[in-house]
Amino acid sequence: MTQTTTTDNPYLLLTPGPLSTSRTVREAMMRDWCTWDRDYNELVQSTRQKLVGLATTQTDDYTSVLMQGSGSFCVEAVISSVIPKAGKLLVLTNGAYGDRIVQMAQVHGIHTTVIDFGELAQVEARAVEQTLAADGAITHVAVVHSETTTGMLNPIAEIGAAVKKYGKVYILDAMSSFGGIPLDVAELSIDFLISSANKCIQGVPGFGFVIAKTSELHKCAGVARTLSLDLYDQWKTMEEQNGKWRYTSPTHVVRAFYQALLELEQEGGVAKRYERYKQNQAILSEGMERLGLRVLLPKESQSPFITSFYYPEVESFSFAELYERLKQAGFVIYPGKISQANTFRIGNIGEVYPADMERLLTAVEANRFWL
Repeated sequence: MTQTTTTDNPYLLLTPGPLSTSRTVREAMMRDWCTWDRDYNELVQSTRQKLVGLATTQTDDYTSVLMQGSGSFCVEAVISSVIPKAGKLLVLTNGAYGDRIVQMAQVHGIHTTVIDFGELAQVEARAVEQTLAADGAITHVAVVHSETTTGMLNPIAEIGAAVKKYGKVYILDAMSSFGGIPLDVAELSIDFLISSANKCIQGVPGFGFVIAKTSELHKCAGVARTLSLDLYDQWKTMEEQNGKWRYTSPTHVVRAFYQALLELEQEGGVAKRYERYKQNQAILSEGMERLGLRVLLPKESQSPFITSFYYPEVESFSFAELYERLKQAGFVIYPGKISQANTFRIGNIGEVYPADMERLLTAVEANRFWL
């Protein structure tokens, strides 16, 4: 039987997150929880353990920290909490989310070097190695795995090998990829991986999390430049008080996320979800090109999460009109975000199946007003 999304929402969210969730994930938020209650805190601890289990087989060497707020809150928690005053950060960027890491570092007065590869090129490990060889003051390296500005997937294994060749701390923004593509943080030499509840694990917005190498996290005591985003103190409190957050936690969101983790397991784990996302993206990109809409990126650098398309090269095209027409047909898409070309983006993660992609293509074909 062909599976398609069943929802009581007026449209399907084809975005990089927040994204369409299952009814059972949403229903999980129907109960109230006390932040001090043992049942809730044990739920937090189970969630933390499951996250580490998703991230690596070497679970004894890693831990997880949950943090209130959007994914960017967690990125800033890492950037402001793990780099000491004498440290220096190298940021590898090829889009808006790498640029955001740079901005965070600058706000906190962190000594930073940037390699900007441009919006249409992958990060090159060779350039990373050359920079690390030339500048021994660099202590930490940060990169975005799936740059949702374009849909670019960066080569994190090659980058990690270069980072560890010079003994640096490796920070990975895996916001839009973790839970949707197989990876092992230990095998990839990742020290801090950052993601969010409302991405590939298919929860709802409200908190993010960090998978950290425990030995590196211990070095962060007293380093934080903020109070509420102190990653080490948040972790220490959760460790010592059985899942207690320092400040009020998003209880309903945490329970929904736990349900989403269970549903990921029921689907067959990350490998099975990756296969679904890959199939979704292939149907989307091939179908859109048949309809005359060109994909921005080559296949070798395209992620299975979100795809950018060029505007049709006609004056009659309007993204706003396409957006409204597709919304009326039951789909919400995303505007473009790059400076070099006029594009729009379509995500295919969340509670979205190949049959949904086929329905979308039918809606696009019926609404090609620019022809």
